[in-house]
Amino acid sequence: MSKSLSRRGFVTTAAAATTVSLAGGWASSATAAPTRVQDGFGSVGTAPGLPAGFTKTFKSRFVQANGIQQHVVVGGDGPPLLLIHGWPENWYAWRFLMPALARDFTVVAVDQRGIGLSEKTAGGYDSATLAADLAALMTRLGHQRFAVAGHDTGYIIGYALAADHRDRVDRLVVAEIPGPPGVVDPLNPPPPLFLPGFLNDKLWHIPFNRVDDELIVDMVKSNADAYYRYEFSIQGGGATLPDQAIDYYVKLYTRDRNTLRASFGLYRAWDATLQQNGARQASKLTIPVLGIGGANSWGGAAAGGIAPAATSVQSLVIPSAGHWVAEQAPAAMIAALTGFLTP
Repeated sequence: MSKSLSRRGFVTTAAAATTVSLAGGWASSATAAPTRVQDGFGSVGTAPGLPAGFTKTFKSRFVQANGIQQHVVVGGDGPPLLLIHGWPENWYAWRFLMPALARDFTVVAVDQRGIGLSEKTAGGYDSATLAADLAALMTRLGHQRFAVAGHDTGYIIGYALAADHRDRVDRLVVAEIPGPPGVVDPLNPPPPLFLPGFLNDKLWHIPFNRVDDELIVDMVKSNADAYYRYEFSIQGGGATLPDQAIDYYVKLYTRDRNTLRASFGLYRAWDATLQQNGARQASKLTIPVLGIGGANSWGGAAAGGIAPAATSVQSLVIPSAGHWVAEQAPAAMIAALTGFLTP
């Protein structure tokens, strides 16, 4: 990490003359921090099985940024670290890492647009807009430069954030997909649509979720528990998540039709993201990048897939882990993030 982001040397820049959206009111100070949100399902106060002492360090917030209300969980002290979850999860995916990371960083775990307690809009799910959401969020929180870690769909958004806002992101960690869609290595082209069975079973949800029709909402809603449990199992590399966590995610994603529909937003904007990433690749990232894969999932492809779009990429493959690395191998992830992000 650069000296500008060292623990003692880091200086945040507060958003000038702005207001912060609260649950139940408004703050009018130019440097006002977001105030705690009331405990609705999806907040810190309603999350099951949190590590001991979690709620003493971390609080839920609502922040109005880039024209939408965003839910974040914030805690810790030190240079800022933005955590971007994947699908079908929310900020809670990082719960096992957050207390340890909070010893060295100000941790900001966000719910993506359309997910969890963040606003569910009709559009705005292409990677450029999702990245702009988070750049605006970090400005409102007073952080001009920050590190980013993204998993799964958070990998896609994290790359877009680093590429589109190059003066903001200091280091980038991306985990558990085989590169940003649309970034192509001529020597290792992406897998074709007609895949071997073991890859089809892991990737079929992408074209399924991309179908912009109420039929998809109807089909998932009619058997949501089985749909999501299949995903957590097939991506788990021989394991899955505890029932308590899966139950939480299923309830979070299926509270109503609008919530379920919004959860497919990123997939339905896939064509736009493909075009955006193709253009981004022409100007490679120059910041340090770490790609993390589970040995029982994407492994070295997590780093290899972004290598055509960055000049300095490190790779880490976590033994015995599947796709859900932050929940299946939290100790290894903590060591990887602190080692990479700390001088």
